[in-house]
Amino acid sequence: MTRHSHMRLGAFLYPTGYHVAAWRHPEVPADAGVNFAHYAELARTAERGALDFLFLPDSSAMRGADLSELSRTAIRYVAQFEPLTLLGALAAVTERIGLTATVSSTYNEPYHTARMIASLDHISGGRAGWNLVTSQNPFEAYNFGLPQHPEHDARYRRAQEFAEVVKGLWDTWDDDAWVRDKESGLFFEPEGVRPLDHRGEHFSVRGPLNMPRTPQGHPVTIQAGSSGPGRDLAAATADVVFTAQHDKNDVKAFTEDVRARAGKHGRDPDSLQVLAGVFPFVGRTRAEAEEKAQRLRELIQPEVGLDLLASELGHVDLSGCDLDGPLPRLPPSNSGQSRRDLLVRMAADEGLSVRQLYQRVAGSRGHRQVVGTAESIADDLADWFESGAVDGFIVMPPSLPDGLDDFVDLVVPELRRRGLFRSAYEGSTLRDHLGLRRPGR
Repeated sequence: MTRHSHMRLGAFLYPTGYHVAAWRHPEVPADAGVNFAHYAELARTAERGALDFLFLPDSSAMRGADLSELSRTAIRYVAQFEPLTLLGALAAVTERIGLTATVSSTYNEPYHTARMIASLDHISGGRAGWNLVTSQNPFEAYNFGLPQHPEHDARYRRAQEFAEVVKGLWDTWDDDAWVRDKESGLFFEPEGVRPLDHRGEHFSVRGPLNMPRTPQGHPVTIQAGSSGPGRDLAAATADVVFTAQHDKNDVKAFTEDVRARAGKHGRDPDSLQVLAGVFPFVGRTRAEAEEKAQRLRELIQPEVGLDLLASELGHVDLSGCDLDGPLPRLPPSNSGQSRRDLLVRMAADEGLSVRQLYQRVAGSRGHRQVVGTAESIADDLADWFESGAVDGFIVMPPSLPDGLDDFVDLVVPELRRRGLFRSAYEGSTLRDHLGLRRPGR
């Protein structure tokens, strides 16, 4: 058994759903990315299921160099709210669910990030978290004055220092420093604050942060890199590690490895929680679930599928390749390494053509797809959880809102019947939900 009495569950909210063709589904709002009522409904659904947190992905650029060619293919991160602004609004229409969003250490400054996440933690009463990424989208560089995307290892060195500065800023005030004593006129105790005075390879930050310490002390840090540098970053900085895995033994080895690395950083290895992405098609029968999957597959336009596959493989050029032939030999890439390796291995192991691979990727994009009834999907999740391979899952509904409704209304009750998931929230902060201690200063 794992160390927890119940599995952890997050809801990954790409606006229309995680499937690349979900926006074309007749029951999905095509304007979902800028439709606040849609997001509010999703947040309340996830909270009704007592899920641990919402997870909002992000990128600060459209993908592609020639804007004239983007009308069909560049549908990710287009017409989509800035996620921290959105989470501030969602904090006002929810009460308990955690609120997390992606922040790039490559294209942000740590002071801004520390202040924004701390603000969200105060606004929400201790429900904030951030997903620390180094950015896989090379086109972000052109929006921040850079001629090209920094090298993979250099991005991770910056990210390590970035996280150190952010957490240091969160610790520049004592919990009880802000006395706000109207009688004496003392607003805060001078002894309760200290500057950060950080000077490193990438950042020089004096501090302190210009706001009190947050309800959680440190809002929750999520990290999703699975390459060597990504695992080291997670081991050094993360509370939660988000990973794409297909095989139970592989993810078990991944979990053991990242926890061993955490121990080398002087951390309690068991303080790290590993959540695997899962892409579920849920039906009341297996045939209904298969029909839902097939319906979305039929909506994939070939040029969109091929463009998405090229992006996931590291922005390689797949033009002119035989769609019904095997994946060609790929040149080196400066984008994410672990996802590329996973897809190349999947294509080889399963003998997939380029067309079959992009159909698979357009759905799960490298995450594990499960198709079936609530009972069969609960069996699958329980197997990974009870074996100790993972602490839980980040659920990536194929289309929204129906995919989240299906999971909350069908799968969650089945997990509860088995004693694998809570029936109600037991605490008020995201750290409470995840069983994480509040760090002292």
